[in-house]
Amino acid sequence: MDDNYRNNSQFYQGARDIAKEVKRQTSRQAMDDYSRYQDNTYEGYSANDSYYNSGENAHQDEDAQSDATEGHDEDDEIYEGEYQGIPHPDDIHAQHKDTSLRDEFKDQADLMAERSEDAEQFAYEYENIIQECGHGRFQWTLFFVLGLALMADGVEVFVVGFVLPSAEKDMCLSRSNKGMLGLIVYLGMMLGAFVWGGLADKLGRKKCLVISLIINAAFSSISSFVQGYGLFLFCRLISGFGIGGSLPIVFAYFSEFLAREKRGEHLSWLCMFWMIGGIYASAMAWSIIPHYGWGFSMGTNYHFHSWRVFVIICVLPCTASIIAMKFMPESPRFLLEMGKHDEAWMILKKIHDTNMRAKGEPEKVFTVSHIKTPKQMDEFIEIQSSTGTWFQRWFVRIMTLVKQVWENMLFCFTGQFRRNTVFLAVVWFTMSLSYYGLTVWFPDTIRYLQDEAYASKVKIFHGEKVNNFEFNFTLENQIHKDGTYENDKFVKMKLKYVTFEDSTFNECYFEDVTSSGTYFKNCVIESTVFYNTDLYKDKFIDCTFINSSFYSEKKGCHIDFEEDNDFLIYLVSFLGSLSVLPGNIISALLMDKIGRIRMIAGSMLISAVCCFFLFFGNSESAMIGWQCLFCGTSIAAWNALDVITVELYPTNKRATAFGILNGLCKLAAIFGNSIFASFVGITKVVPILLASTALVGGGLLSLRLPETRELVLM
Repeated sequence: MDDNYRNNSQFYQGARDIAKEVKRQTSRQAMDDYSRYQDNTYEGYSANDSYYNSGENAHQDEDAQSDATEGHDEDDEIYEGEYQGIPHPDDIHAQHKDTSLRDEFKDQADLMAERSEDAEQFAYEYENIIQECGHGRFQWTLFFVLGLALMADGVEVFVVGFVLPSAEKDMCLSRSNKGMLGLIVYLGMMLGAFVWGGLADKLGRKKCLVISLIINAAFSSISSFVQGYGLFLFCRLISGFGIGGSLPIVFAYFSEFLAREKRGEHLSWLCMFWMIGGIYASAMAWSIIPHYGWGFSMGTNYHFHSWRVFVIICVLPCTASIIAMKFMPESPRFLLEMGKHDEAWMILKKIHDTNMRAKGEPEKVFTVSHIKTPKQMDEFIEIQSSTGTWFQRWFVRIMTLVKQVWENMLFCFTGQFRRNTVFLAVVWFTMSLSYYGLTVWFPDTIRYLQDEAYASKVKIFHGEKVNNFEFNFTLENQIHKDGTYENDKFVKMKLKYVTFEDSTFNECYFEDVTSSGTYFKNCVIESTVFYNTDLYKDKFIDCTFINSSFYSEKKGCHIDFEEDNDFLIYLVSFLGSLSVLPGNIISALLMDKIGRIRMIAGSMLISAVCCFFLFFGNSESAMIGWQCLFCGTSIAAWNALDVITVELYPTNKRATAFGILNGLCKLAAIFGNSIFASFVGITKVVPILLASTALVGGGLLSLRLPETRELVLM
């Protein structure tokens, strides 16, 4: 071996000795003395130094030669990773220890400045690494796995709306209870977005996503079996809390595997799975819920109707995503942010090798051997297993985590992020208020138009007198006024939207009667028997009972016949979900060409124009058409908002910020559902003007946001 290589080996051995001396320094004076010594003498070492060329250290030359060629460390232990390009753990640990020793003598401002500079350098370095890994089989596999999680989020939004018509009959829900059931899912999703988004930046994207999906799948399944309204409401709340974390985590997670030129397009393609979730839920509801025989009963108190089968079917995308996530790695960008260099390096190498094999280039080598990790700022309090009780240890850990998550949330509203967060919050809120408000208002308005048409066909009977007659057929959409019924029998029949006003029933007999929308108003009921009916006291308004009896009333509420217009809910939702397909395709293809800001502003302003045409929607077909147009034009703004949100924030704040904004989105959905639904059948002006104004204001404000399509992921 030549002298130059031997001298270099001697140089490395001497440097290691000096590093050991540095680690033993415990005071500032010692470090300063060593620094002066290093400045004066370290650069003076050369190939002619008598210490490194003395004959008495010949064995050290041989050891150094062995270290350099055979991968031995200073203790002559074999380290095989050197042949694979993996940095030696001792070198990394020693570097981190030296860095932490120096950091003790720096103030927080200096550390923040250094971290900011390191973060910028690290962002460009990571971008180059992702480009070297390529875009191929690995990203497409992750795309479909995360798509299932996003699909589960879309399904969750539609589930309650589809089961409400059946659940309200099955559980005897009042109007207020129906409204609460419709809003409870959004409340759970709002809380879930805040919590899981914050935790994902501290515990990891994969771990939090899997836990949130498991919570959603478990409580969604349980909700299909519970009979009581209160327990059902609680299960849907926790189910929404679980799935609320999917949207913030999925986009933050997937973006960290994408290079800059692929990010906008492929995040937009990922948004299509939300649409697929809506289509899946609509199709399953249409196929399952109307088949009331697809269930079973256990006695008179437990019923498992078809709508409960539908709830179980809607859990399948979430379950499939949980299983598939077992084979996916953690985000390497997150691992590097946490200082886990080796684990991140192995994942990046796996991505590179997977893509290269798929491209037919298995021999291509991953050239990255070391990645500079950002400076660590957080201080995590860890107590030994022998300290305190298990409860105290866990309490300290949990409170520390809560404190870190809370500080992370507050940081999104301070410093350089304050302006962007406030602007994004307003845009998210206005977009959500209009979109979710109108998507509830459309089907409710269409149903109102149908109810008006149904009511216009009502048959009215005045002063009829019926004696000794047996009713054993269905009466539907009728009003009977001033009638007299004597010694009549109502047996095994159905009353559907029938009203008896100012009528007299004398010595009549009701048996096995089921009813819906049926009322007796200001009637006199004398010597009449009600046996095994669901004609409860609340269906008799201002009535007078004389020697009448009720026996063996039907327990609970029953789904005895199908509403003819129930299918309209499924049809409207199906067409609304399908109509966003063209907008999804266009936004994905143009996202990186025209930019995120123009996409948001243009989409919101065009959607606002579509809202004004709703004034001309006076029929069911017209309302369905305008709904499809509105959904199709607004989807581009949703996609661009998702993309720009993950690009405006650094890795350690990305999921937190997305969670905050998505939580505000769900809060706006709650307001939108409540406000818009209250004007159904009263006026069109308020919903249309409110939605249009919000869209115009949010679209114009979005122009103040910075464009991010040319930026690397910080």
